[in-house]
Amino acid sequence: MRIGLAGAGRIGARHAETLRALSPVDGFVVADPDGERARRLAEEYGGSVADSVDALFGERLDGLVVAAATDAHAELVTRAVRAGIPTFCEKPVAPDSFGTLQVVREVRAAGVPVQVGFQRRFDAGHVALRDAVAAGRLGRLHTVRSCTLDPAPPPAAYVRVSGGIFRDCAVHDIDAVRFVTGRQVVEVTATGANKGDEYFAACDDVDTCAAVLTFDDGTLALITETRYNGAGYDVRFEAFGAKDSLAAGLNTGTPLTPVDGGPAAATLGALPCQGFLERFGPAYEAELATFLRVAAGQAESPCPPEEALEAFYVAEACDRSRRERRAVRIEEVRK
Repeated sequence: MRIGLAGAGRIGARHAETLRALSPVDGFVVADPDGERARRLAEEYGGSVADSVDALFGERLDGLVVAAATDAHAELVTRAVRAGIPTFCEKPVAPDSFGTLQVVREVRAAGVPVQVGFQRRFDAGHVALRDAVAAGRLGRLHTVRSCTLDPAPPPAAYVRVSGGIFRDCAVHDIDAVRFVTGRQVVEVTATGANKGDEYFAACDDVDTCAAVLTFDDGTLALITETRYNGAGYDVRFEAFGAKDSLAAGLNTGTPLTPVDGGPAAATLGALPCQGFLERFGPAYEAELATFLRVAAGQAESPCPPEEALEAFYVAEACDRSRRERRAVRIEEVRK
């Protein structure tokens, strides 16, 4: 298989490394607005370079991986499916739910598979939790908790175009709680605070937030996010039921130190994780391996754009709830 790679930044480089190691891939060709960056990446991982996006689409591609700047995602996905090219796209598919809906319609009309990069769906812990919930191991599920705690904030230039912490960061937790529970969110109540750099407030954003999500069966989810977690990068998921409780992401890499001793104190935080590429390395590999099967017609997309749209609706409801200081029904933002 010959795979196109649009974008040669940090996540693009990670995908290039993965593509090089996957046996179905005969080669990949990369395009990036920064031609020199594309050349360096291609040299490092054994790919070739297209001089432009137009040139990339002129190649004979069996699939396309979109890892470009966020504002280019919708156009690239739309162009790819119109050309009949199966596509993997990093989230978000578009900057807002309206744009995502337009992409969904284009993908449906083209009948070409698209997989959105919510990598937690391929994390071993999250998959094990989903399977345990589905099998009834926890009994009646009543509460789930998911967190994303970044060790340091992104630069102001990024925050200005990110869409805010709920769309940019919490959307991963939103997708994760939907994935693990298999339920639909019907209402949210969210809040946020600024206790760090002033540029968050200047961008009408917050650096720390929390939201309670209510599912259609009454299950509650609590999601929490912060841009300031000096101990390290912390992504955990906890599920509580009437019969049992389970957690994913609680291991030696969890940047969390118990203060009351006990066996867990010897392992938790021993090797604190510092970033998402480290935390989700195997998941990034698994999702691209799955995409190659999707592109080859051997599997259905495990995360089509419709799933990204549902997560975006919840994120937008959370942002509205924070701003208006009230509970928001998902139907209020659904288009």
